[in-house]
Amino acid sequence: MHLKPYKTVIVMINIIVPVMLLLFGSCAKNPDDPIDNNHNTNTDPAQYGTPFAGVPAAPDAVIYQVNMRSFSSSRNFQGVIARLDSIKSLGVNVIYLMPVHPVGQEKSVNSPYCVKDYKAVNPEFGTLDDLRSLITGAHNRGMAVILDWVANHTAWDNSWISNTSWYVKNSSGVIQSPNGWNDVAQLNFSNFEMRKAMIKAMKYWVYTANCDGFRCDYADGPPADFWKQAIDTLRNIKTHKLLMLAEGTRTDHFSSGFNYTFGFRFYEQLKNVYSKNQPATNINNLNTSEYTGAADENRVVRYTTNHDVNSSDGTPLDLFGGNQGSMAAFVVAAYMKSVPMIYNGQEVGTPYKLNFPFTGTTINWNLNPEMVAEYKKIIALRNSSIAIRRGALTSYSNADICAFTKISGTDNVFVLSNLRNTSIDFTLPAAVAGSWKDAFTGNPVTLNTQLSLAPYSYLVFKK
Repeated sequence: MHLKPYKTVIVMINIIVPVMLLLFGSCAKNPDDPIDNNHNTNTDPAQYGTPFAGVPAAPDAVIYQVNMRSFSSSRNFQGVIARLDSIKSLGVNVIYLMPVHPVGQEKSVNSPYCVKDYKAVNPEFGTLDDLRSLITGAHNRGMAVILDWVANHTAWDNSWISNTSWYVKNSSGVIQSPNGWNDVAQLNFSNFEMRKAMIKAMKYWVYTANCDGFRCDYADGPPADFWKQAIDTLRNIKTHKLLMLAEGTRTDHFSSGFNYTFGFRFYEQLKNVYSKNQPATNINNLNTSEYTGAADENRVVRYTTNHDVNSSDGTPLDLFGGNQGSMAAFVVAAYMKSVPMIYNGQEVGTPYKLNFPFTGTTINWNLNPEMVAEYKKIIALRNSSIAIRRGALTSYSNADICAFTKISGTDNVFVLSNLRNTSIDFTLPAAVAGSWKDAFTGNPVTLNTQLSLAPYSYLVFKK
């Protein structure tokens, strides 16, 4: 059969182009396609396990921070798995694991916040299967698990470093470190492909390890529009309910989609009340300023210690008046207007620092069983009271005593915590006079005009 020339060309195109596409794939790239570390488009990994249906609503969380290097003598995931029942017994419903990724070696100070590979597990802690077992074990006990995520920078020996446009460079083309942290290289959030690779890596852990969200390290570093892009993408995984915690204080974090910001200012103010005799009423201002831009379900995570300040400042016992004073401080952190966070070992009153870079002393879990019982008591009341978790706050604090009511419907709680190492007489406002019950014992109490609080003591009443 003879074809006219233009028909011959059309036939050849119709035959050759499909064959080329079949053999080599299309060279065109949809800008919305996910991008992995090597710029290749691919689909998301298969879902491991069953997405956890028990992730708490954001205001109802009690977060427990785990530092694998100090948590157990084995310093790995298995050491955490062995104590999941103990964590659960505190009343915790969210476990936060510090970074699980391999640590960079180039210019290293052995910090886990120096990530060598966003899609790998640090062999120091175990395998991916070990991490999965930890998360599954937590889920089986009714606890969600969030992973630490370091978005602002990478290790110098991260494979991404070959993509130099993915990093911030000076006028001489030299990649820069952020904030004098010389062990890490600053990522360039103006680079679209880097952003997509970062978000792809975050999604990887939701699918591959079945985690329930992220605590985002140094969230004040990356721009708000990156966080919105990342969180919008993650929340589009409809099979998962994810919790997102910004380790930052910017007011735009809530509008970017984070559930939580970090209570740096609360911690510093509480420390000043104890160490510099500043008035407890200063905390009232934070209940407004820390919640700028917050919706009803948003919360500030408040604490009396974490991995950073434990190493730099000291333990809660050092900072807040020993065992008794630290419990008075924790009541304020847990009840006033927050989601509380406990750092591992805090509950047994660990009297020594768990030093950076987190490879030193481990925790003696046999210390202070009476303190463990007290933490359980405080957290159990929080978990049982919608007023404490979600109620409207009215402060009656004075210079020495943090005092406030939390009210939600018929649930009414009145909290007083003496932040001084001396007995204080507290004049009761007329609004709280009347009949109450001791919130811990259930015994009836009549509040008149004055209460005397022993040094570093706290009282909680309910109606």
